[in-house]
Amino acid sequence: MRRIIILLGLLVLLWMGWRLVDDSAPDEGAGDVDAAAVLHRGNGPEPESLDPQIARSDSSGAILRDLFEGLTRLGPDGKVIAGAAASWDVSADGRTYTFHLRPAARWSNGDPLSAHDYVFSMRRLVDPETAAAFAFFLSPVINASEIIAGDRPAADLGVIALDEHTLEIRLRAPTPYLPGVLTHPANFPVHRSSLGRHGRGFTRPGNLVSNGAYVLAEAVIGSHYSMEKNRHYWDAENTAIAKVVYHQIANQNAELARFRAGELDITYTVPNNQFALAAKNYPDQLKVSPQLTTYYYGFNLRRAPFAGQRGLRRALSMVVDRKLLAGSILTAGQIPATGWVPPGVANYTAVEPEWAGWTMTRRLTEARRLYRAAGFSAANPLKIEIRYNSADIHRNIAVAIASIWRETLGVQASQLNVEFQVLLQDMRNGKADVFRSSWIADYDDAFTFLEIMRTGAAANFVGYANPDYDDLLGRAAATPDADQRRALLRQAEAIMLDDQPLMPIYFYVNKRMVASRVKGWQNNSLNIHYSQDLSLAGADGAD
Repeated sequence: MRRIIILLGLLVLLWMGWRLVDDSAPDEGAGDVDAAAVLHRGNGPEPESLDPQIARSDSSGAILRDLFEGLTRLGPDGKVIAGAAASWDVSADGRTYTFHLRPAARWSNGDPLSAHDYVFSMRRLVDPETAAAFAFFLSPVINASEIIAGDRPAADLGVIALDEHTLEIRLRAPTPYLPGVLTHPANFPVHRSSLGRHGRGFTRPGNLVSNGAYVLAEAVIGSHYSMEKNRHYWDAENTAIAKVVYHQIANQNAELARFRAGELDITYTVPNNQFALAAKNYPDQLKVSPQLTTYYYGFNLRRAPFAGQRGLRRALSMVVDRKLLAGSILTAGQIPATGWVPPGVANYTAVEPEWAGWTMTRRLTEARRLYRAAGFSAANPLKIEIRYNSADIHRNIAVAIASIWRETLGVQASQLNVEFQVLLQDMRNGKADVFRSSWIADYDDAFTFLEIMRTGAAANFVGYANPDYDDLLGRAAATPDADQRRALLRQAEAIMLDDQPLMPIYFYVNKRMVASRVKGWQNNSLNIHYSQDLSLAGADGAD
């Protein structure tokens, strides 16, 4: 099987071809700005919205981080730094944060940015009428959970403007990761009068008023989004790049071809089937680093055969050789995963199930015992379907895992390839037996992974429910002691892994191509890179 997969990969590479070209400065979409001063970025699939409280995809987030600015933001190294707020104070009990906005902060139309803008936008985020997917980010804030549930008005949110430039956030319990949460686009402010005037059309070019380093100039659905430097931005003097164009290219091979042709400065990713040759031919431009993202298979716990079958889920997970998958299919340095929270998360130590340290022979013996105990055998094999979205990598992994399950346990696993939006609907509606998915860290804290498995959480697509797990998360959220909090979160993860409602497979790595003329690039584990932190060699003011 392994040799067949490798051979297929080589044939694809030969078909695609590979040629070395110069990464000269692109000029497409430069408009009336000097082509050398335009940054061209690949940005994956089409963003579904540029409304900060509505957007949910990674491609939307990249654009929004250039257009808007939260109270905090991430530095080039991925660490939280001051954003629209120049500084903040934390009360002795850790339950009250006071943010001090920059007096020079302005909207792109010149209006002053005020603390009231953040109060309005955070109330909008938790208001059930907004139907924001990331409303739960503000769950630590006083009354947020009740507002999200529809039991209180949004005006009761524990976010208060003490004056034009001072914002107070009151919390139910100490939340040391709050500054990281506030870097997320869901917490960005929206311009109130523009929203009132244009409604949902406030995100269109010409209507959109933003407070970040750039302002939207053009949006061509299915092609690109152009933005120009915001002259009213408080740090415009230090924003080197005059114009940024985000190109929406869902096909990874097509994106890499455009980089090789000199049409892109930065790619969204690098396809696995091109990784080795990219490393050989572009060693200085290929940027690879660990990423806080976990690729997993979810077991549908809402129905048979996985509801109430903890042993069966453990058996299926035990027999999968992640190292074999990483070496034969992934090939870009991805890390085999049996735990849920990736290594490298701040103030956390990774957890693995006990069986992860066993030999494969011992794992096979125990898995076969659990499989029989669940009522399955050669005469009565488990019959399930693996559902995944369209991409070569997902298909290859599904084929490999189905083969492993068949060879080790006798499982009959079919595979169904669907479009991504269809897969999301199937996951929400509980239509898939087993589905592939991944979870990307929204901020650098273990809670961003663990909270989605809480009973009833919006992203808990498997339907996991364990009162002990929920209790540990609640106790972790209530303690001000960092060591105790870490211990409680690790206990929660260990319980969840023992139940195995999902099967972690590997931890991602960041893979991007960055042209030599791009200066200021730093790898970071959140894979977030603001254009304002970059410059272009050959452009005015750059090296």
